[in-house]
Amino acid sequence: MPGENLTRDEARERAALLSVDGYEVSLDLRSAVGDGDEEPRTFRSVTTIRFRCAEPGATSFADLVAPSVTAVSLNGRDLDAGAVFDGSRILLEDLAADNELVVDAQCAYSRTGEGMHRFVDPEDGEVYLYTQYEPADARRVFANFEQPDLKAPFRFEVRAPQGWTVWSNGAGELTDGVWRFAETKPISTYITCVTAGPYHYVTDSYSRTFADGTTLRIPLGALCRKGLAPYFDADDVFLVTKQGLDFFHDHFDYPYPFGKYDQAFVPEYNLGAMENPGLVTFREEYIFRGKVTQASYEARANVILHEMAHMWFGDLVTMVWWDDLWLKESFADFMGTFANVGATRFTDAWITFANRRKAWAYRADQLPSTHPITADIRDLQDAKLNFDGITYAKGASVLKQLVAYVGQDAFLEGARRYFKRNAYGNTRLGDLLSVLEETSGRDMAAWARSWLQTAGVNSLTPQVLLDEQGRVAELAVLQDAAESHPELRPHRVAIGLYRRTADGALERYARAEADVDGPRTVVAELAGAQAPELVLVNDDDLTYCKIRFDDTSLQTLRARLGDLTDPLARALCWSALWNLTRDALLPARDFVDLVLRFAGRESDIGVLQMLHAWADSALVNYVAPQWRETGGRLLTDGALTELRSAEPGSEHQLAWARFFATAASAPADLQLLKDLLEGTEEIEGLVVDQELRWAFLEPLAAHGVADEKVLAAELARDDTASGKRHQVRCLAARPSAAVKAQAWAQVVESDALSNALVEATIAGFAQPSRRDLLAPYTQKYFAVIDRVWSERSIQIGMDVVRGLFPALQDSQETLDAADAWLSAHEKAAPALRRLVLEARDDLARALRGQACDAAADV
Repeated sequence: MPGENLTRDEARERAALLSVDGYEVSLDLRSAVGDGDEEPRTFRSVTTIRFRCAEPGATSFADLVAPSVTAVSLNGRDLDAGAVFDGSRILLEDLAADNELVVDAQCAYSRTGEGMHRFVDPEDGEVYLYTQYEPADARRVFANFEQPDLKAPFRFEVRAPQGWTVWSNGAGELTDGVWRFAETKPISTYITCVTAGPYHYVTDSYSRTFADGTTLRIPLGALCRKGLAPYFDADDVFLVTKQGLDFFHDHFDYPYPFGKYDQAFVPEYNLGAMENPGLVTFREEYIFRGKVTQASYEARANVILHEMAHMWFGDLVTMVWWDDLWLKESFADFMGTFANVGATRFTDAWITFANRRKAWAYRADQLPSTHPITADIRDLQDAKLNFDGITYAKGASVLKQLVAYVGQDAFLEGARRYFKRNAYGNTRLGDLLSVLEETSGRDMAAWARSWLQTAGVNSLTPQVLLDEQGRVAELAVLQDAAESHPELRPHRVAIGLYRRTADGALERYARAEADVDGPRTVVAELAGAQAPELVLVNDDDLTYCKIRFDDTSLQTLRARLGDLTDPLARALCWSALWNLTRDALLPARDFVDLVLRFAGRESDIGVLQMLHAWADSALVNYVAPQWRETGGRLLTDGALTELRSAEPGSEHQLAWARFFATAASAPADLQLLKDLLEGTEEIEGLVVDQELRWAFLEPLAAHGVADEKVLAAELARDDTASGKRHQVRCLAARPSAAVKAQAWAQVVESDALSNALVEATIAGFAQPSRRDLLAPYTQKYFAVIDRVWSERSIQIGMDVVRGLFPALQDSQETLDAADAWLSAHEKAAPALRRLVLEARDDLARALRGQACDAAADV
């Protein structure tokens, strides 16, 4: 892995020297199907690159990660492939002003989701291929200059097995046994794409007539494996796609620039999706094999719109280097929700954003690895790890704050000018700030210094002083920050005052917007208001901050949280209470109690499912160990009560059924799950489809009720790729020392498993119900991670280092072991150290939470 790294300094030097005129890439994928039992390892890749050099006679390099190179020629001169290719780079000496490089290589099929991924469907034996490159895996498929600012047009041609269809960024056609694709606009290497195989393909079209009378027509396509075709609701995918295209055309005033718009749902995908222009790829889990809640459909729509926003933010205009990754990801994350609310049926998507998306940001921004939104990205390993909660969710939250700061019209006009000035080019922070200054008249440099160039999250707390008549004499907002990141930022916030109405509802009766700046800001507009029972700072979720409460407000929430009628206000309060729990300011058992008392009244299904996840996390990580059994019993009983009382067939019933399965551990509860599986017990309206069957089987396996024979029978019932992943997870979950040893060996000592099965095995291995079985692996973990990081791909390395960290051995001894490893490995790869530091910090936070919860016993 280290030999494949590329530093920012190297990229800058190469960009100053070279400019690329075009690529022609020819791939021969006919080996993908193989001739026997042995899996094919390689395919032929021939690349021609035409490029210019600003300093004739200079030396540079091209990127290629491949098992072997057959031939290399530069300007008609054959080079010694063995001498110029070192496994990741091709040395280019004595460059001319105008150059042509031809590389004939044998590239490797991938099982890790990086480069050209090859998947064999266990259901029918069909082979499916797709590429995934971000940030720098195009070099695993063809020779190139792998950095975002060396854009160029691409022409692809592909030879594939007979009967296959092949897709790429441009429109393609099959002639004389070769798929040839239209030349792309100038784009970066990491967003080129090829998908090939016997995919199920559905088509549609979009048209739009603009004010000048011109009409834009976009062919639409959607594809998935044949085995998923019965579940593929392509009509809904196309509906959201068309709504999104209308929305972005309305707001961006720049026609979609990349011709067709295909969307491929592919197996064993590492990401949620990838914005390849003309051929967006998604993880196939967005095709739902069973009943799911509307939150799942909303999430899929959000991802579709997020990737579509990238066609402008990221593909049309691209950052120079990964330091400014936020220029695409933060904007796409914001625009995904903005368009979801503005264009689709998911008009409450900002609630999901406030409750779920920002939770990711708050966690990331309190880790020791937190960084400014405009990060310091030294190399590709840094870049890989910076696809995180700060770059995505915090960045999107800050953009939401920016819209409140400059106004929506000024923000969108700035975006329009940004596209037109920088189309097909590369930009830095200043390029965007300059147009926003033009359109808003605001000092964007000061805003950027506070919000984009500093790290950490501020906390805002209300301070209420009442007069003798019981009215507000003064209301102030106190701002503080962690000692490690002391920046106090300017916040545009709304402050809401809430009281009970005659019918017992808790509703807002006063609201004011204010610019909070510095440690204490008085909100004069609220003076004289009736005394509030609840003060909600950051009402309407305009800024990015941790909300705190005064004593009266916290008491009100403890007693009456379910009486809050506004769903966004309720979601913000739940999020704030969870942050208090994670910060060891609220005993975790108190959070569990709030969930038990009020979650059943939660109308927003996405918020309810988030509460289930938080309650489970509170039990696993933050309650005192001696209270875990009691807490687990309370959560299971509460979940079963809500499950039985939920409206039959409702999505709330489904959510409670899944949460009940997560919490179940007592023999009677496990027996109920078994009876529901076998059909000897029924709950009115609850359909136990195949996906729910696997959800019930995992706790049964983890508690020793479902053995290998039962799981094999279930796989026979669901002999699909999805079924195999579920079975592998359940097998690794079984409470046996031998099972854990086998799972460990499969992930750590072997590379035979694909990325998806590595993920499933790790998930099954790390079961909190039998922490004792995992205890022997603490020292083993710290002994192997350096080797794993150096030998495996970065994606698998990340999965292993994150997933197998001994977090469930929640003791000072584990913390000491992590500190000892960090002290002894100061020169380890910075990305590896970052992963260990993050996991160590999560463990330290859990121990502080447990101490806070234990104090509740006193």
